[in-house]
Amino acid sequence: MSDAYLILADGTVFEGKAIGATGKAIGETVFTTGMTGYIETLTDPSYFGQIVTQTFPLVGNYGVIREDFESKKSYVKGYIVRELCEKPSNFRCEGDLDSFLKKQNIIGIAGIDTRKLTKILREAGVMNGMIISGVENVKLENYLEEIRAYKIVDAVANVSKGEVSPSLQPPSVFSATPSAGLPRNAPSVALYDFGAKANIQRELEKRGCKVTVVPYNTRAEEIKKLAPDGIMLSNGPGDPAENTGVIEEIKKLCETDIPLFGICLGHQMLALARGAKTSKLKYGHRGGNQPVKDLTNGRVFISSQNHGYAVENDSLPSFAKLRFINTNDGTCEGIEYTDIPAFSVQFHPEACGGPHDTNYLFDLFLDMIKRSQAAA
Repeated sequence: MSDAYLILADGTVFEGKAIGATGKAIGETVFTTGMTGYIETLTDPSYFGQIVTQTFPLVGNYGVIREDFESKKSYVKGYIVRELCEKPSNFRCEGDLDSFLKKQNIIGIAGIDTRKLTKILREAGVMNGMIISGVENVKLENYLEEIRAYKIVDAVANVSKGEVSPSLQPPSVFSATPSAGLPRNAPSVALYDFGAKANIQRELEKRGCKVTVVPYNTRAEEIKKLAPDGIMLSNGPGDPAENTGVIEEIKKLCETDIPLFGICLGHQMLALARGAKTSKLKYGHRGGNQPVKDLTNGRVFISSQNHGYAVENDSLPSFAKLRFINTNDGTCEGIEYTDIPAFSVQFHPEACGGPHDTNYLFDLFLDMIKRSQAAA
């Protein structure tokens, strides 16, 4: 492997070995703490514009498994690992991780002290960075201005599919059974794609739902024409407050009696539509071991998370009840709305790589839909 360099916006330089594609990549440098689930991480559209650091020291040991993809391609800007496994072993393995990175044109670096990098990001917060490989005589001063000027823009527009997609013909990466054989009265769900992870659709279909995936810029009037029994607001990347047009459409949907369930970015934009505020976290919550407390009963769940923004607790209107909090920092992890049939969570109950503690929230959404149908 040739030499590669990671340059942070504060001037820190790490030297390691090149993996994946060669060249240079600039993005927000973040870390995720999952011990497994690197396939889901690499194919999660919520990582758009980011250079992802895996804190677990060995990555790639079970190879690449297409069935576990959360989208058809990877949206990360760069990838950082301590040690990359070159010879994976798993009965489902379809290839090695380095080949996947090359195919996806992802520039990566291995062999650096990821513990030291994580400590820097924990203290300084999310920081822009650049990975350079295949370049000789790398000089720090040649890149710092470019690194510091980087900003993620138009994130949702870059990851959302551009067409309505019924689940009668789900994308090939979905492993759920197609809904063609469902009864005529099966609950229908419109899934807003803000960068939706595939497992959201899988979880809905496992519960007998007919799912229609709609692009991020679908107007409320078009959703009403579909006459869904429920509306799912998906995860996605970027600053939620930038999506002003989407937020306006969600406001209109809140005026209907259609049950709403928001996850991650969908949770944030629903809160903004109801009058709350969001702000950027210092370094965000990413990984499969984030503890959240249910304030209704005090029970703590371990959750999968991937977000850099949060809804401000003090900004919630009177009709929005704080349901879950992060036990590490007290930030908002879930909201119940008392005036409309809607709730949302910041974490990922659909996490395919686990944990599955909060998977039951999809059942609560279906219960809400059934109550709405009974009252109609």
